[in-house]
Amino acid sequence: MHQTRKGQQYFGMKLHIGVDSQSGLAHSAVVTAANVHDKHPLPDLLHGNEQHVYGDSAYASQKDLIHSKAAKAKDFTNQRSRRNGIINEETRGKNRNKSRIRARVEHVFSVVKRLWGFG
Repeated sequence: MHQTRKGQQYFGMKLHIGVDSQSGLAHSAVVTAANVHDKHPLPDLLHGNEQHVYGDSAYASQKDLIHSKAAKAKDFTNQRSRRNGIINEETRGKNRNKSRIRARVEHVFSVVKRLWGFG
């Protein structure tokens, strides 16, 4: 474990998971220290047979890596907003639609945190 700062001081670990968006079943999991950026465990989360890859804006700069690990996959990661926080309405709408699909897989985190006691 390692410490990092996000708002308040934080000490611990992060769980990164690869989940099938249709069934909701987790197919891969990687645990990292808290100070490791979210994009680094991405190669271990892809199995190569993906058709679509959804991710938050931390994965926006990883298009080449996604295509090298899963050649048939379409990249549906959220796009980042500009430096001053302004984003056009078209991109905002696309991000919202992508986030609706990503929200389905958040159930896995609920199970890990609530049912298994890692909250």
